[in-house]
Amino acid sequence: MPLQIIRNDITKMKVDAIVNAAKNSLLGGGGVDGAIHDAAGAGLLEECKTLGGCETGKAKITGAYNLPCRHVIHTVGPIYRDGCHGEPKLLSSCYRESLKLAKEAGCETVAFPLISSGVYGYPKAEALRIAVDTISEFLSDNDMTVYIVIFDRKAYQIGEKLFADIEAFIDDNYVDSHSDDRYERRRRMSLIRHDDDFDGNIPACPPPMLGSAPMEKPVMMQKAAVVSLDDAVKQIDESFSEMLLRKIDESGLTDAQVYKKANIDRKLFSKIRSDKNYKPSKPTVIAFSIALELSLEETKDMLMKAGFALSHSSKFDIIIEFFISRGNYNIFEINEALFAFDQSLLGV
Repeated sequence: MPLQIIRNDITKMKVDAIVNAAKNSLLGGGGVDGAIHDAAGAGLLEECKTLGGCETGKAKITGAYNLPCRHVIHTVGPIYRDGCHGEPKLLSSCYRESLKLAKEAGCETVAFPLISSGVYGYPKAEALRIAVDTISEFLSDNDMTVYIVIFDRKAYQIGEKLFADIEAFIDDNYVDSHSDDRYERRRRMSLIRHDDDFDGNIPACPPPMLGSAPMEKPVMMQKAAVVSLDDAVKQIDESFSEMLLRKIDESGLTDAQVYKKANIDRKLFSKIRSDKNYKPSKPTVIAFSIALELSLEETKDMLMKAGFALSHSSKFDIIIEFFISRGNYNIFEINEALFAFDQSLLGV
């Protein structure tokens, strides 16, 4: 998928470029900055000494030396005061300028840390929102895979209210579903206990009602059922791929607008378009449903075409239902929430 949030050590990312949250001097420091310099070796520091530092909100590019990537892009994030001294604009500029350098260097894959969210004190939920918004805006016009790398889940936060709302929604639906399951299990156990009294003798069939034609009606009903099943099979009309392309035409959006909104790679979309029998993953189906802003029922229909369904026994499914039922079709926000609850992300 074009934008992914992952847990990893950024110094171990095998991408074209990693981004370093640097100090103005570019001469190393603590946190991510120190880890990148340590992993790269002395050559990185020597090259950085030739760059003359870097302004806040700007970026500069160097070699990667002992790192598994090709480039290191150094950007200087703002120190957070109160959010009213240009911090959001400067933080957004860090991502934008870094992506611009990556594009100029021919990079196809870039990994970012969550800039300014460490010792510079930027609130993590706000820092993440700016990162996602700025990167997704860039990706709407450019083909690139971008990672936001979180080293430790404890260092990752979405908005407290959003987290609490989703958690409550999961509790309301997930618990109810499992309560129903327990009731159903008790009911089935009750039936099994009654079956334990069965003595092996098959009871005689009751005599037919006066004037009836024994067996004729059941046979007719069986035939009707077979015909009905036959008809149902014949009525399987469009595949997932065909339904998706029809929905895109009906939406008035272009293919590119849809697969970018779905956080889907262009190459994958080409495969889906060219193969009417393509079998997608469940997150891919839902990603397209989100991009097309389908209702919950329409989403279920599209899932059915691919052989899937939504279930209240799955936290992933409940979180998807939470966002669709509230009319929030921002796939990047949805992915933030899915990541926070340790679920698979949407897109490929």
